[in-house]
Amino acid sequence: MNAMPFVIGAVVVFALAYRFYFSFVAAKVAVRKDLGETPAYRLFDGQNYYPMNKWVLFGHHFAAIAGAGPLVGPVLAAQFGFFPGFFWMLVGAVMAGAVHDFVILTASVQHDGNSLASIARAEIGKLSGGATSVAIIIIIVVALAGLGLVVVNALSESSWGTFTIASTIPISLAMGVWMFKVRKGKITEATVFGVILLVAAVIFGKEIPNSAIAGWFSFDHKTLTILLALYGFFASVLPVWLLLSPRGYLSSIMKVSVIALLAVGVIIVAPEIRMPGFTSFGKGGGPIIPGKLFPYLFITIACGAISGFHSLVSSGTTPKMIMHEKEMKFIAVGSMLTEAVVSILALVAACSLLPLDYFQINVPVEKMQALLPKLHAMGYTDSNLAQLSAEVGEKIAGRTGGAVSLGVGMAYIFSSVPGMKSLMSYWYHFAIMFEALFILTTIDAGTRIGRFVLQDSLGKLYKPFGKTSWLPGSLVTSGLIVFGWAYFIYTGTVSTIWPMFGTANQLLACIALVIGTSFIINRGRVKYAWVTIIPMIFIGVTTVTASILNIKNIYLPQAVAPETRVPGLINLCLTIIIIVCLAMILSAAIPGWIKNGRKGNSDIV
Repeated sequence: MNAMPFVIGAVVVFALAYRFYFSFVAAKVAVRKDLGETPAYRLFDGQNYYPMNKWVLFGHHFAAIAGAGPLVGPVLAAQFGFFPGFFWMLVGAVMAGAVHDFVILTASVQHDGNSLASIARAEIGKLSGGATSVAIIIIIVVALAGLGLVVVNALSESSWGTFTIASTIPISLAMGVWMFKVRKGKITEATVFGVILLVAAVIFGKEIPNSAIAGWFSFDHKTLTILLALYGFFASVLPVWLLLSPRGYLSSIMKVSVIALLAVGVIIVAPEIRMPGFTSFGKGGGPIIPGKLFPYLFITIACGAISGFHSLVSSGTTPKMIMHEKEMKFIAVGSMLTEAVVSILALVAACSLLPLDYFQINVPVEKMQALLPKLHAMGYTDSNLAQLSAEVGEKIAGRTGGAVSLGVGMAYIFSSVPGMKSLMSYWYHFAIMFEALFILTTIDAGTRIGRFVLQDSLGKLYKPFGKTSWLPGSLVTSGLIVFGWAYFIYTGTVSTIWPMFGTANQLLACIALVIGTSFIINRGRVKYAWVTIIPMIFIGVTTVTASILNIKNIYLPQAVAPETRVPGLINLCLTIIIIVCLAMILSAAIPGWIKNGRKGNSDIV
């Protein structure tokens, strides 16, 4: 089964959806209010509200939403076979993810660039706003802790990766000063400057491990955690034009370029999809994801189809920088569909490996021997693992989590291009570094968004906190958010709460769709509310089902066993809290839908 037609077909579907379906959504659902000035101009403060060129803002938005999810989720879900993940991303990105992001961005811009919790408070009620705040803060801390751990693991004792990623900080600062202060509006000049230095950092970075300065960029886990926390703090409090946006823009240039090269590589190499279309693990009992295809496929693949975290970006940093309302479709929908392409290519890279090699990489070594007879019975007998390990220069068996198998898959495709055969090791290490870069831009934006939500909540107790431009409030809330996620990484307890993130993230997507539906109906567009109601129902049913199964099969047994009681109780309590928040918001929203739907007033709010 050749991968090339699937990649080309997906790009065509997304292009048609962008042109036709989302033109309909923009005209009838996420309708522009044609504000004289967007919040970026009207509330300009030079810190958070700052009009941003649409290409730079696209770069920031894409970098912020595209973390580990579009890379790792599809790789892990490959255990179910190629087709389930492919079709979920193809349909989900269009009918759920891009709608979710576009509607929330539109709502936030029309609510002065305010947070999802503030929108819920205005569109549904005060209780819903409070429940949304609780759910968001829990999810942000858990998400940033988990993503931060991936970055720390990827860069630990890796002077090449650390040097290259650290280099993006001064490069971004220089770009920000150049295009917003020295040569205001000269985006092309700053882009050329930044790209040249970034390419130089990637090329020169390969020589760092064998140089005299290797020790300057080689750190252990705890030191990296502290450095990452410091970066997150400063990215949260510095003016958005100085570091956050330029770095997101620069990172996106690299991300999109590498993904474009991977797509070209797939077209040139036309790799075979070696993983079957469907595997027997769809019925449950898989070695990577123990649950059945339904509902766990839709929890494992989040960012490539729909992710609640996106709603935080669409109601966090991005709406405060929109120059013109007409650019919202390009930024929200364009970024989501681009991310879906990334996810499909990640799935292709993983499925291009021999099935037995894929499982040997993603299953712990100590469990593999017991699993081998079952895999052989399924017809997975061929293996190329020893040769792959030799070519990349590392032992790759039992390297769980999805990152390594994705790196090997990407390296296999790149090195299969004519003239690249001898560069397998280079491409593998480049892919691992690339994954860390992909994730880091979610951490800096996520910290700033967490600060906005916390300031919004504390502003109800002490009004100055509610002003995002108030420096003491920015410092205190940034410090609290950073401490929250950095503590879990530093102490190693992130593994305690990370397992519940998948369901929590999708529950947040459901909450966002409830709020988005209220936004639509409150403006008299009840006949178009199906655009958000259909994905809301699907995501709600699948995610609540997965949450109940996790509580029954994982968290309760853990809570009973003395050795796992603490993580079991934490996951159990956090999952129940978020489900209760969803129930509270939904029960408050439905009466409003019925009441305002009957009125049919075109401008109720």
